Amino acid sequence: MKLMVVGGGGREHAIIKKLLENPAVDSIYALPGNAGMAKEAVCVGIKADDVPAIVRFAKETGIDYAVVAPDNPLVDGCVNALEAAGIPCFGPRAEAAIIEGSKVFAKDLMKKYGIPTAAYEVFRDPAAALEYVRSCPLPTVIKADGLAFGKGVIICMEREEAVNAVRSIMEEGQFGASGNSIVVEEYLEGPEVSVLVFTDGRTAVPMVSSMDHKRALDGDRGLNTGGMGAVAPNPYYTPAVAERCLREIILPTIDAMNKEGRTFKGCLYCGLMITKDGPKVIEYNCRFGDPETQVVLPLLKTDLLSVMRAVTEERLAELPVEWEDKYACCVVVASEGYPEAYQKGFEVRIPDALAPQVYAAGVAEKDGKLVNGGGRVLGCTALGSSLREAIDAAYRIAEQVAFEHSYYRKDIGARALRAQEEN
Repeated sequence: MKLMVVGGGGREHAIIKKLLENPAVDSIYALPGNAGMAKEAVCVGIKADDVPAIVRFAKETGIDYAVVAPDNPLVDGCVNALEAAGIPCFGPRAEAAIIEGSKVFAKDLMKKYGIPTAAYEVFRDPAAALEYVRSCPLPTVIKADGLAFGKGVIICMEREEAVNAVRSIMEEGQFGASGNSIVVEEYLEGPEVSVLVFTDGRTAVPMVSSMDHKRALDGDRGLNTGGMGAVAPNPYYTPAVAERCLREIILPTIDAMNKEGRTFKGCLYCGLMITKDGPKVIEYNCRFGDPETQVVLPLLKTDLLSVMRAVTEERLAELPVEWEDKYACCVVVASEGYPEAYQKGFEVRIPDALAPQVYAAGVAEKDGKLVNGGGRVLGCTALGSSLREAIDAAYRIAEQVAFEHSYYRKDIGARALRAQEEN
Protein backbone atom coordinates (compact mmCIF):
# COMPACT_ATOMS: atom_id res chain seq x y z
CA MET A 1 0.00 0.00 0.00
CA LYS A 2 1.00 3.59 -0.64
CA LEU A 3 0.16 5.82 2.31
CA MET A 4 0.22 9.58 2.73
CA VAL A 5 0.56 11.44 6.03
CA VAL A 6 -0.19 15.15 5.99
CA GLY A 7 1.95 17.12 8.48
CA GLY A 8 5.57 17.58 9.37
CA GLY A 9 6.22 17.35 13.11
CA GLY A 10 6.94 14.89 15.88
CA ARG A 11 3.34 13.74 15.99
CA GLU A 12 3.45 12.82 12.31
CA HIS A 13 6.78 11.03 12.78
CA ALA A 14 5.20 8.94 15.55
CA ILE A 15 2.24 8.10 13.31
CA ILE A 16 4.56 7.14 10.43
CA LYS A 17 6.73 4.88 12.60
CA LYS A 18 3.62 3.09 13.87
CA LEU A 19 2.07 2.70 10.43
CA LEU A 20 5.28 1.10 9.15
CA GLU A 21 4.73 -1.81 11.53
CA ASN A 22 2.08 -3.10 9.11
CA PRO A 23 3.79 -5.35 6.52
CA ALA A 24 1.27 -4.30 3.84
CA VAL A 25 2.75 -0.78 3.80
CA ASP A 26 5.14 -0.37 0.87
CA SER A 27 5.82 3.36 1.17
CA ILE A 28 4.71 6.43 3.07
CA TYR A 29 4.74 9.97 1.70
CA ALA A 30 4.92 12.82 4.22
CA LEU A 31 3.58 16.24 3.19
CA PRO A 32 5.72 18.15 3.94
CA GLY A 33 7.46 15.90 6.48
CA ASN A 34 10.88 16.93 7.76
CA ALA A 35 14.51 15.95 7.27
CA GLY A 36 14.51 13.80 10.39
CA MET A 37 11.87 11.41 9.11
CA ALA A 38 13.36 11.00 5.63
CA LYS A 39 14.59 7.47 6.44
CA GLU A 40 11.04 6.28 7.04
CA ALA A 41 9.05 8.42 4.61
CA VAL A 42 9.39 10.16 1.27
CA CYS A 43 9.14 13.85 2.16
CA VAL A 44 7.27 15.96 -0.39
CA GLY A 45 7.55 19.74 -0.38
CA ILE A 46 3.82 20.46 -0.18
CA LYS A 47 2.58 22.48 2.79
CA ALA A 48 0.04 20.82 5.06
CA ASP A 49 -2.48 23.60 4.46
CA ASP A 50 -2.29 23.50 0.64
CA VAL A 51 -5.35 21.32 0.18
CA PRO A 52 -5.59 21.49 -3.65
CA ALA A 53 -1.92 20.50 -4.03
CA ILE A 54 -2.35 17.65 -1.52
CA VAL A 55 -5.28 16.25 -3.47
CA ARG A 56 -3.44 16.54 -6.80
CA PHE A 57 -0.42 14.74 -5.39
CA ALA A 58 -2.54 11.96 -3.89
CA LYS A 59 -4.33 11.34 -7.19
CA GLU A 60 -1.18 11.49 -9.33
CA THR A 61 0.77 9.20 -6.96
CA GLY A 62 -1.98 6.63 -6.54
CA ILE A 63 -2.25 6.96 -2.75
CA ASP A 64 -4.26 4.10 -1.24
CA TYR A 65 -4.89 5.67 2.15
CA ALA A 66 -4.26 9.07 3.73
CA VAL A 67 -3.90 10.36 7.29
CA VAL A 68 -4.51 14.08 7.85
CA ALA A 69 -2.93 14.97 11.18
CA PRO A 70 -2.79 18.79 11.76
CA ASP A 71 -5.73 21.00 12.71
CA ASN A 72 -5.62 23.55 9.87
CA PRO A 73 -6.10 21.16 6.92
CA LEU A 74 -8.78 19.27 8.83
CA VAL A 75 -10.74 22.44 9.56
CA ASP A 76 -10.20 23.58 5.96
CA GLY A 77 -11.76 20.40 4.56
CA CYS A 78 -8.76 18.35 3.46
CA VAL A 79 -10.55 15.08 4.29
CA ASN A 80 -13.65 16.22 2.38
CA ALA A 81 -11.53 17.00 -0.68
CA LEU A 82 -9.56 13.74 -0.55
CA GLU A 83 -12.69 11.65 -0.12
CA ALA A 84 -14.32 13.48 -3.03
CA ALA A 85 -11.28 12.44 -5.09
CA GLY A 86 -11.84 8.81 -4.12
CA ILE A 87 -9.03 8.55 -1.54
CA PRO A 88 -9.98 6.99 1.82
CA CYS A 89 -8.84 9.05 4.79
CA PHE A 90 -8.34 9.03 8.53
CA GLY A 91 -9.54 12.26 10.09
CA PRO A 92 -12.78 14.19 10.52
CA ARG A 93 -14.46 16.10 7.76
CA ALA A 94 -14.62 19.90 8.06
CA GLU A 95 -18.15 19.88 9.46
CA ALA A 96 -16.92 17.76 12.39
CA ALA A 97 -13.48 19.40 12.74
CA ILE A 98 -15.31 22.58 13.75
CA ILE A 99 -15.29 21.14 17.27
CA GLU A 100 -11.71 22.45 17.40
CA GLY A 101 -12.02 25.13 14.73
CA SER A 102 -14.52 27.13 16.77
CA LYS A 103 -14.41 27.31 20.55
CA VAL A 104 -17.77 29.05 20.48
CA PHE A 105 -19.26 26.07 18.65
CA ALA A 106 -17.68 23.63 21.11
CA LYS A 107 -18.91 25.51 24.19
CA ASP A 108 -22.42 25.92 22.79
CA LEU A 109 -22.49 22.21 21.91
CA MET A 110 -21.57 21.25 25.48
CA LYS A 111 -24.16 23.63 26.91
CA LYS A 112 -26.90 22.32 24.61
CA TYR A 113 -26.22 18.66 25.41
CA GLY A 114 -25.31 18.96 29.09
CA ILE A 115 -21.65 18.00 28.76
CA PRO A 116 -19.73 19.27 31.83
CA THR A 117 -17.47 22.27 31.13
CA ALA A 118 -16.59 25.66 32.59
CA ALA A 119 -19.25 28.39 32.72
CA TYR A 120 -18.70 30.90 29.91
CA GLU A 121 -19.82 33.96 27.96
CA VAL A 122 -19.34 34.64 24.24
CA PHE A 123 -18.51 38.08 22.86
CA ARG A 124 -18.34 39.42 19.33
CA ASP A 125 -18.24 43.08 20.32
CA PRO A 126 -14.99 44.34 21.93
CA ALA A 127 -16.76 47.00 24.02
CA ALA A 128 -19.13 44.46 25.54
CA ALA A 129 -16.24 42.08 26.24
CA LEU A 130 -14.23 44.82 27.95
CA GLU A 131 -17.20 45.79 30.09
CA TYR A 132 -17.65 42.18 31.17
CA VAL A 133 -14.02 41.46 32.08
CA ARG A 134 -13.83 44.64 34.18
CA SER A 135 -16.18 43.00 36.70
CA CYS A 136 -16.13 39.23 36.07
CA PRO A 137 -14.74 36.82 38.71
CA LEU A 138 -10.97 36.27 38.66
CA PRO A 139 -9.00 34.33 37.61
CA THR A 140 -10.64 34.01 34.20
CA VAL A 141 -9.71 32.38 30.90
CA ILE A 142 -10.01 34.21 27.58
CA LYS A 143 -9.99 32.21 24.35
CA ALA A 144 -9.92 33.29 20.72
CA ASP A 145 -12.71 31.50 18.88
CA GLY A 146 -10.70 30.09 15.98
CA LEU A 147 -7.39 28.29 15.47
CA ALA A 148 -4.40 30.25 16.76
CA PHE A 149 -1.44 27.86 16.52
CA GLY A 150 -2.08 26.67 20.07
CA LYS A 151 -1.62 30.18 21.49
CA GLY A 152 -5.18 31.48 21.57
CA VAL A 153 -5.83 30.79 25.25
CA ILE A 154 -4.86 33.39 27.88
CA ILE A 155 -5.19 32.71 31.61
CA CYS A 156 -5.74 36.01 33.40
CA MET A 157 -5.02 36.19 37.11
CA GLU A 158 -5.37 39.99 37.35
CA ARG A 159 -7.97 42.45 36.05
CA GLU A 160 -5.43 44.31 33.92
CA GLU A 161 -4.40 41.04 32.23
CA ALA A 162 -7.99 40.35 31.25
CA VAL A 163 -8.50 43.82 29.80
CA ASN A 164 -5.23 43.64 27.88
CA ALA A 165 -6.11 40.18 26.55
CA VAL A 166 -9.43 41.36 25.13
CA ARG A 167 -7.80 44.40 23.54
CA SER A 168 -4.96 42.34 22.10
CA ILE A 169 -7.25 39.69 20.60
CA MET A 170 -10.26 41.71 19.49
CA GLU A 171 -8.94 45.23 18.84
CA GLU A 172 -5.33 44.66 17.84
CA GLY A 173 -5.97 41.42 15.95
CA GLN A 174 -3.29 39.31 17.64
CA PHE A 175 -4.77 36.14 16.14
CA GLY A 176 -6.36 37.66 13.04
CA ALA A 177 -9.89 36.58 12.19
CA SER A 178 -9.68 33.83 14.83
CA GLY A 179 -10.18 36.56 17.43
CA ASN A 180 -13.29 38.16 15.94
CA SER A 181 -15.22 36.27 18.60
CA ILE A 182 -13.96 35.27 22.03
CA VAL A 183 -15.00 33.01 24.88
CA VAL A 184 -14.53 34.27 28.44
CA GLU A 185 -14.83 31.36 30.80
CA GLU A 186 -14.60 30.25 34.40
CA TYR A 187 -11.15 29.29 35.64
CA LEU A 188 -11.10 25.62 36.60
CA GLU A 189 -8.71 24.00 39.06
CA GLY A 190 -7.48 20.43 39.32
CA PRO A 191 -5.17 18.00 37.53
CA GLU A 192 -5.34 17.99 33.74
CA VAL A 193 -5.72 14.84 31.66
CA SER A 194 -5.44 14.32 27.91
CA VAL A 195 -7.58 11.53 26.47
CA LEU A 196 -7.43 10.66 22.77
CA VAL A 197 -10.32 8.64 21.41
CA PHE A 198 -10.61 6.55 18.25
CA THR A 199 -14.18 6.89 16.97
CA ASP A 200 -16.04 6.00 13.79
CA GLY A 201 -19.05 8.06 14.84
CA ARG A 202 -20.73 5.09 16.51
CA THR A 203 -18.11 3.33 18.63
CA ALA A 204 -15.65 5.04 20.97
CA VAL A 205 -12.30 3.46 21.86
CA PRO A 206 -10.41 5.66 24.34
CA MET A 207 -6.63 5.43 24.12
CA VAL A 208 -4.26 5.36 27.08
CA SER A 209 -4.55 8.63 29.01
CA SER A 210 -1.62 11.03 29.17
CA MET A 211 -0.26 14.11 30.95
CA ASP A 212 1.19 16.96 28.89
CA HIS A 213 3.69 19.57 30.18
CA LYS A 214 2.99 22.89 28.48
CA ARG A 215 5.21 25.33 30.37
CA ALA A 216 8.71 25.98 29.07
CA LEU A 217 10.57 25.71 32.37
CA ASP A 218 10.87 23.31 35.30
CA GLY A 219 8.24 23.58 37.98
CA ASP A 220 5.61 24.52 35.38
CA ARG A 221 7.05 28.01 35.09
CA GLY A 222 7.68 30.14 32.04
CA LEU A 223 5.68 30.63 28.87
CA ASN A 224 3.24 28.16 27.40
CA THR A 225 4.69 26.03 24.60
CA GLY A 226 3.42 23.40 22.20
CA GLY A 227 4.40 20.85 24.85
CA MET A 228 7.74 20.05 26.49
CA GLY A 229 6.99 16.42 27.20
CA ALA A 230 4.36 13.91 28.25
CA VAL A 231 3.83 10.72 30.22
CA ALA A 232 1.27 7.95 29.91
CA PRO A 233 -0.86 6.69 31.49
CA ASN A 234 -1.96 9.64 33.62
CA PRO A 235 -2.26 8.55 37.28
CA TYR A 236 -5.12 10.98 37.88
CA TYR A 237 -7.22 9.14 35.28
CA THR A 238 -8.25 6.28 37.53
CA PRO A 239 -10.62 3.53 36.32
CA ALA A 240 -13.48 5.27 38.15
CA VAL A 241 -12.70 8.64 36.54
CA ALA A 242 -12.31 6.97 33.14
CA GLU A 243 -15.70 5.29 33.42
CA ARG A 244 -17.31 8.59 34.40
CA CYS A 245 -15.66 10.46 31.53
CA LEU A 246 -16.80 7.85 29.03
CA ARG A 247 -20.37 8.07 30.32
CA GLU A 248 -20.63 11.84 30.86
CA ILE A 249 -18.26 13.31 28.26
CA ILE A 250 -16.92 11.04 25.50
CA LEU A 251 -20.07 9.18 24.43
CA PRO A 252 -22.34 12.24 24.83
CA THR A 253 -19.95 14.29 22.67
CA ILE A 254 -20.00 11.72 19.86
CA ASP A 255 -23.80 11.47 20.16
CA ALA A 256 -24.16 15.27 20.14
CA MET A 257 -22.12 15.59 16.97
CA ASN A 258 -24.31 12.96 15.30
CA LYS A 259 -27.46 14.81 16.33
CA GLU A 260 -26.00 18.01 14.86
CA GLY A 261 -25.40 16.27 11.53
CA ARG A 262 -21.63 16.49 12.06
CA THR A 263 -20.61 12.86 12.59
CA PHE A 264 -17.05 12.77 13.92
CA LYS A 265 -14.76 10.05 12.52
CA GLY A 266 -11.09 10.06 13.46
CA CYS A 267 -9.25 10.96 16.65
CA LEU A 268 -11.16 13.09 19.12
CA TYR A 269 -8.91 14.77 21.69
CA CYS A 270 -10.55 15.55 25.03
CA GLY A 271 -8.60 17.95 27.24
CA LEU A 272 -10.05 17.40 30.71
CA MET A 273 -9.79 18.96 34.15
CA ILE A 274 -10.54 16.71 37.12
CA THR A 275 -12.20 19.28 39.39
CA LYS A 276 -13.67 18.83 42.87
CA ASP A 277 -17.06 18.67 41.12
CA GLY A 278 -15.93 15.96 38.72
CA PRO A 279 -14.31 15.89 35.28
CA LYS A 280 -14.98 18.81 32.94
CA VAL A 281 -13.94 19.56 29.36
CA ILE A 282 -11.30 22.28 28.92
CA GLU A 283 -11.10 21.87 25.17
CA TYR A 284 -11.63 19.52 22.26
CA ASN A 285 -9.17 18.93 19.44
CA CYS A 286 -10.09 17.23 16.19
CA ARG A 287 -6.82 15.28 15.91
CA PHE A 288 -3.96 13.56 17.72
CA GLY A 289 -2.23 15.77 20.29
CA ASP A 290 1.45 16.65 20.28
CA PRO A 291 3.41 15.41 22.25
CA GLU A 292 0.72 13.10 23.64
CA THR A 293 0.83 11.01 20.48
CA GLN A 294 4.52 10.29 21.10
CA VAL A 295 3.68 8.46 24.36
CA VAL A 296 0.29 6.98 23.46
CA LEU A 297 1.02 5.29 20.12
CA PRO A 298 4.12 3.41 21.36
CA LEU A 299 1.78 1.71 23.86
CA LEU A 300 -0.63 0.55 21.14
CA LYS A 301 -0.34 -3.22 20.56
CA THR A 302 -2.96 -3.41 17.80
CA ASP A 303 -1.84 -2.46 14.31
CA LEU A 304 -2.51 1.28 13.81
CA LEU A 305 -3.39 1.06 10.13
CA SER A 306 -5.99 -1.59 10.89
CA VAL A 307 -7.53 0.65 13.55
CA MET A 308 -7.56 3.68 11.26
CA ARG A 309 -9.17 1.78 8.41
CA ALA A 310 -11.79 0.40 10.79
CA VAL A 311 -12.59 4.00 11.75
CA THR A 312 -12.86 5.07 8.13
CA GLU A 313 -15.07 2.09 7.25
CA GLU A 314 -17.24 2.45 10.38
CA ARG A 315 -16.46 -1.02 11.74
CA LEU A 316 -14.45 -0.07 14.82
CA ALA A 317 -16.73 -2.20 17.02
CA GLU A 318 -15.45 -5.31 15.21
CA LEU A 319 -11.78 -4.70 16.05
CA PRO A 320 -10.30 -5.46 19.51
CA VAL A 321 -7.85 -2.64 20.33
CA GLU A 322 -5.17 -3.67 22.83
CA TRP A 323 -2.53 -1.73 24.77
CA GLU A 324 0.80 -2.54 26.38
CA ASP A 325 0.70 -2.80 30.17
CA LYS A 326 3.58 -0.35 30.45
CA TYR A 327 4.40 3.30 30.99
CA ALA A 328 5.77 5.82 28.50
CA CYS A 329 7.63 9.11 28.80
CA CYS A 330 8.55 11.64 26.12
CA VAL A 331 11.09 14.40 26.79
CA VAL A 332 11.17 17.18 24.20
CA VAL A 333 14.60 18.60 23.35
CA ALA A 334 14.09 22.19 22.20
CA SER A 335 16.14 25.08 20.86
CA GLU A 336 17.34 27.36 23.67
CA GLY A 337 15.04 30.38 23.86
CA TYR A 338 11.90 28.62 22.64
CA PRO A 339 9.03 29.61 22.58
CA GLU A 340 10.53 33.02 21.90
CA ALA A 341 13.65 33.78 19.80
CA TYR A 342 16.18 30.99 19.22
CA GLN A 343 19.11 30.21 16.94
CA LYS A 344 18.94 27.65 14.14
CA GLY A 345 21.49 25.59 12.25
CA PHE A 346 23.20 23.60 15.00
CA GLU A 347 24.00 20.02 14.07
CA VAL A 348 21.71 17.36 15.53
CA ARG A 349 23.19 13.87 15.94
CA ILE A 350 20.93 10.89 16.61
CA PRO A 351 22.81 7.60 17.23
CA ASP A 352 21.43 4.76 15.10
CA ALA A 353 20.69 2.69 18.19
CA LEU A 354 18.42 5.44 19.54
CA ALA A 355 16.69 6.38 16.28
CA PRO A 356 13.62 4.14 16.86
CA GLN A 357 12.86 6.08 20.04
CA VAL A 358 13.42 9.60 18.70
CA TYR A 359 10.74 11.58 16.88
CA ALA A 360 11.93 14.44 14.69
CA ALA A 361 10.01 17.71 14.79
CA GLY A 362 11.82 21.02 14.21
CA VAL A 363 14.71 19.70 12.14
CA ALA A 364 16.12 20.62 8.73
CA GLU A 365 18.99 19.59 6.47
CA LYS A 366 22.03 21.82 5.90
CA ASP A 367 25.13 20.77 3.97
CA GLY A 368 24.04 17.15 4.20
CA LYS A 369 23.66 17.29 7.99
CA LEU A 370 20.65 17.32 10.28
CA VAL A 371 20.28 20.66 12.10
CA ASN A 372 17.75 22.30 14.36
CA GLY A 373 15.27 24.30 12.33
CA GLY A 374 12.49 24.98 14.81
CA GLY A 375 11.60 25.40 18.46
CA ARG A 376 10.71 21.87 19.50
CA VAL A 377 13.34 19.76 17.78
CA LEU A 378 13.22 16.15 19.02
CA GLY A 379 10.93 14.00 21.13
CA CYS A 380 12.71 11.27 23.09
CA THR A 381 10.35 8.46 24.09
CA ALA A 382 10.98 5.41 26.25
CA LEU A 383 8.77 2.69 27.72
CA GLY A 384 9.17 1.03 31.10
CA SER A 385 7.51 -1.40 33.45
CA SER A 386 7.18 1.52 35.87
CA LEU A 387 6.77 5.25 35.37
CA ARG A 388 10.15 5.90 36.99
CA GLU A 389 11.83 3.43 34.65
CA ALA A 390 10.26 5.10 31.57
CA ILE A 391 11.22 8.60 32.74
CA ASP A 392 14.83 7.66 33.48
CA ALA A 393 15.18 5.92 30.10
CA ALA A 394 13.74 8.91 28.21
CA TYR A 395 16.21 11.25 29.90
CA ARG A 396 19.12 9.00 28.99
CA ILE A 397 18.10 9.39 25.36
CA ALA A 398 17.67 13.16 25.69
CA GLU A 399 21.19 13.49 27.10
CA GLN A 400 22.64 11.73 24.06
CA VAL A 401 20.80 13.71 21.39
CA ALA A 402 21.07 17.18 22.96
CA PHE A 403 22.78 19.62 20.60
CA GLU A 404 24.54 22.95 20.97
CA HIS A 405 22.20 25.60 22.45
CA SER A 406 19.49 23.06 23.22
CA TYR A 407 17.51 22.62 26.41
CA TYR A 408 14.87 20.38 27.92
CA ARG A 409 12.86 20.34 31.12
CA LYS A 410 14.34 18.17 33.86
CA ASP A 411 11.04 17.38 35.60
CA ILE A 412 8.85 15.71 32.98
CA GLY A 413 6.74 13.17 34.85
CA ALA A 414 7.59 14.50 38.33
CA ARG A 415 4.01 15.47 39.07
CA ALA A 416 2.76 12.09 37.87
CA LEU A 417 5.22 10.35 40.22
CA ARG A 418 3.94 12.44 43.13
CA ALA A 419 0.36 11.51 42.20
CA GLN A 420 1.27 7.83 42.21
CA GLU A 421 2.72 8.20 45.70
CA GLU A 422 -0.39 10.01 46.93
CA ASN A 423 -2.62 7.23 45.61
